[in-house]
Amino acid sequence: MRGGSSEQGRPLGARWNPDSGVDFHLWAPQRRNVAVVIDDEKPLAMRRDEEGYWSLRVTDARPGMLYRYLLDGDTNLCRADPASRFQPQGPEGPSEIIDPGAYAWTDDEWPGIGMPGQVLYELHVGSFSEAGTWEGALGKLPHLKELGVSVIEVMPIAEFPGEFGWGYDGVYLYAPYSRYGRPEALRAFVDAAHSLGMGVILDVVYNHFGPSGNYMRDFSADYFSDRETEWGTALNYDGPRSRPVRDFICGNAAYWIREYHLDGLRLDATQSMFDESRVHVIRELVACARTACKDRSIIVVAENEPQDSNLVRSVDLGGAGLDGVWNDDFHHSAIAALTGHREAYYTDYCGRAQEFVAAARHGFLYQGQYYQWQGKRRGAPTTGVPAHAFVAFIENHDQVANGACSRRTSRLSHPGAHRALTSLLLLGPWTPLLFQGQEWATARPFPFFAQHEPELAWLVQKGRREFLAQFPSLASRRAQECVPAPAARETFDSAKLDWSESLRTREGQASFALHRDLLELRRSDPILRAVSLGTGSVDGAVLTDKCLVLRMIAEHPTDPRLLIVNLGDDLRFSPCPEPLLAPPWKAWWRLAWCSDDVRYEGPGIAEGDREDGWSIPGYAALFFVPEAEAQGE
Repeated sequence: MRGGSSEQGRPLGARWNPDSGVDFHLWAPQRRNVAVVIDDEKPLAMRRDEEGYWSLRVTDARPGMLYRYLLDGDTNLCRADPASRFQPQGPEGPSEIIDPGAYAWTDDEWPGIGMPGQVLYELHVGSFSEAGTWEGALGKLPHLKELGVSVIEVMPIAEFPGEFGWGYDGVYLYAPYSRYGRPEALRAFVDAAHSLGMGVILDVVYNHFGPSGNYMRDFSADYFSDRETEWGTALNYDGPRSRPVRDFICGNAAYWIREYHLDGLRLDATQSMFDESRVHVIRELVACARTACKDRSIIVVAENEPQDSNLVRSVDLGGAGLDGVWNDDFHHSAIAALTGHREAYYTDYCGRAQEFVAAARHGFLYQGQYYQWQGKRRGAPTTGVPAHAFVAFIENHDQVANGACSRRTSRLSHPGAHRALTSLLLLGPWTPLLFQGQEWATARPFPFFAQHEPELAWLVQKGRREFLAQFPSLASRRAQECVPAPAARETFDSAKLDWSESLRTREGQASFALHRDLLELRRSDPILRAVSLGTGSVDGAVLTDKCLVLRMIAEHPTDPRLLIVNLGDDLRFSPCPEPLLAPPWKAWWRLAWCSDDVRYEGPGIAEGDREDGWSIPGYAALFFVPEAEAQGE
């Protein structure tokens, strides 16, 4: 089915057919009459059915023409299409008729992606390249390929107001943001990524609409519920006349997969997608997205603050059938370990070795225990959930922006500890995610930015400061005055990556080499590869509060791998009554890789004798493989 619609719902939007022209479809149940106005010509009356859907076929309409809907004959209510495929003049302008079949795809052999074995890379199109466009981002794809990325996760692109923004305040969910380029530029980006063996998934926001440029109520107040999210009124997924709303959202999920060949979705703040229906809308939209991909495979990942593990359980087991969920626990432990800070939502984390061992073995750390910061229980059991379902990260857009002056983690931590924890992130059993520029330890911050009209911009800035005041270190008047103004051009410009850093500075070159080599090791070592695919297993132990060991095995337990991560001082571990350190059968351990290598700006590797114990350097990660013992020993 072509057009912005779900597989089971009504068609929506302007659907072009070269044999019959354009079919216009709209849901506006509370309007007495609706007309479509094409290229500012005479309004053409549409027909209404009993459910409030309006339709009209215009045989001489063509792609490239601009149109609006005239509601109840009121010229003050001449609006763009809620299911617009493109808004060339932004949210306030008309919609453009788009031919989704005009782009000549070259990815017929692309099979899609599954969750096991992937490495995710989150980027913001507007700040990722100098141009801030799809074309600019496309030019950086060889860099991501060399790095070892397998899936690109793009921050939201649904049309939003202003010249820049994070994208979480989208108002036209079917229209890719016009300032990044035309729809065919997005298609070319996805096509090029596929040609290099990388998938692309899209961050989508289905919990609220943005506050500015949002005219959904002009078509129907039924789009909204009587509940509120942190960012605006929640969508109506379970109230009266919610079926068309569910179809609108499920259709959007299918649309991105079908018409842009995307390889999946990342669902923003799923805890605010309120739905008490027998079948939750998340489960329904996932099914629609999987149907839309036909013979390709896709992944759907969720952000879920309460850490509901049922999202990644199969439908047969009562879950939502998603492939992955972001693991904030891992991030919070990482920040506590790297910075020593334990304020606000880091209160319940120590950054100790035990937390990372638990994350490797169980995914979430909080699975129903009392959570001091929120004053209630947090999380749900993860028994039976594979490790690759948990997306682990040290940085992402939210967490960088929430830090002091929105500085990157590499700027806030000990260099050796940062290299060691990066090693754990990229060699662990979970699915790792990197945030743009992290691979070369960029000095560029990533503050929150969103351009709005002055009155709303002031409210957004006030809200941002109030949010950050939960951190005592950011609550003082002086600190609050340093919070960048989200609507200021300089705030956005400060976030733009400086690509010369990765080549010009020794630090940038060393950091990139570290990330590239770790991802190559993750792919090439058969045991690490098996663990990342879910066919191997991991056990872990705490050596000290700051030092841990992970032992990884696959089909043959006599061929294990050992990863030691020390986030503290030099350690002499002798005697060593820890079975996970025991040598492989008829073999000994050989150091195959170390984060202390001078190539990574480390102090160099001093491998100690392990016959009577272990000498483990401080602030380092070490990776060991079996080495056969010499004959006669």
